[in-house]
Amino acid sequence: MPLLSAAEPLPARPRRVVVAGTSGSGKTTLAARVAMALGIRHVEIDALFHGPGWTPRPGFEAEVESFTAEPAWVTEWQYRSVRALLVERADLLLWLDLPTTVVMRQVITRTVRRRVHHQELWNGNVEPPLRTIVTDPDHIVRWAWRTRHQTEHRVRAVLRDHPDLPVVRLRSHREAESWVRGALEGA
Repeated sequence: MPLLSAAEPLPARPRRVVVAGTSGSGKTTLAARVAMALGIRHVEIDALFHGPGWTPRPGFEAEVESFTAEPAWVTEWQYRSVRALLVERADLLLWLDLPTTVVMRQVITRTVRRRVHHQELWNGNVEPPLRTIVTDPDHIVRWAWRTRHQTEHRVRAVLRDHPDLPVVRLRSHREAESWVRGALEGA
């Protein structure tokens, strides 16, 4: 199946959806919106992965194995250890492919807001002090910058290795919302 644009109809109504994109692009927001539109469960994969102190949770892979065996779900496409499983079980991959400037503005704004408000994320975790942007090479802002091109390579591999999996490329939040209201709700 070729790469679909936001204007093209889906071949069928999806029931198992993964949302790909650079860190900070809005994958979780889009996944929640898609789940709501389809009336199915959104599983926030970060909540399954991150344990206290930002450590990986021991049962992560088993939990992903379990929920992806269900007939309907939406989640984000990340974490190397489960990425292949998610693609194997998905019937749609959404690629949120935003410009780098948009993603970086979003990830910086989100990180600062979360830190200033000490917003609890998953399992008691909060964003680290802002100074760690310059001291931690894996800080989310630096991670987003460093890995910003990897999603495209991964999606291109999916298109090659899983030719029957529909992949929809969404290039803006406006286009994503239009797609949800149009192609998705009409599928």
